Amino acid sequence: GDAADLLPPASISVRVKSKVYTFSMALVVICGQPCSGKSAAAACLASALCLSTSDLAVRIIDESSLHLGRNDSYKDMVVEKNLRGVLRSEVDRSVSRDSIIIVDSLNNIKGYRYELWCLARASGIRYCVLFCDTEVDHCGEWNTKRQEKGEPAYDNNIFDDLVSRFEKPDRRNRWDSPLFELFPSRDGIVESSPVIAEAVSYLTKKVDCKTRDVKILQPTIATQTDRTTEANSLYEMDKATQEVVNAIVEAQSCGLGLAMNKISLGPDLPTISFTV
Repeated sequence: GDAADLLPPASISVRVKSKVYTFSMALVVICGQPCSGKSAAAACLASALCLSTSDLAVRIIDESSLHLGRNDSYKDMVVEKNLRGVLRSEVDRSVSRDSIIIVDSLNNIKGYRYELWCLARASGIRYCVLFCDTEVDHCGEWNTKRQEKGEPAYDNNIFDDLVSRFEKPDRRNRWDSPLFELFPSRDGIVESSPVIAEAVSYLTKKVDCKTRDVKILQPTIATQTDRTTEANSLYEMDKATQEVVNAIVEAQSCGLGLAMNKISLGPDLPTISFTV
């Protein structure tokens, strides 16, 4: 068939002189220690991307955009896990749209970066990691300055805990590649940074069948699942819950007050067992 039919779903194709070019959506994962310059890097990258192309929108997803505070989001493992889930869900809702998504968070656990990579692969889009490689001492100094100025900062105990658990990205891992590295304490962070320019080039380069230096992740059969909206999911859950409640009420009315051990929900459906 036509070459354009072979393009991944989350892409824009343009035919120029019988040649198909692809402008793919993308997911950028910002990674680094707390107070390492990640937000500044995300802002510079977003600005540089907007200047380079008008074809795609650029959106930054971070804790503040979801009205989540730094200390409240990392005060213990439970809320930190919830934070990652909220960020991942927001990314999942956003990557299928016509935009480049920048995830500005610690993204300090390699397993979590793998989950984000899987989202990008399922959507058939470009993916890369931008790592702010800042010495821990400098991160601590920047955090202290923010505390003194009354700006958003980490409590010292939370800062130390996050630093100790940071898992540095490794370009040999699929979910950490391609890896663009910034050194904020040494070079600063500016839009004209060669690393920012390199990342912009990778994310916006037109791709055809002969392109080798830009990789658009291809969804596998396992990742090509139907995406349902939250409303549909909640409706189905509510409907299933109500069916179970109705079955229990009906069984109670038929049992005339006798003890019940099991309730059948219907043919080919699981049986509910009651234990005392």
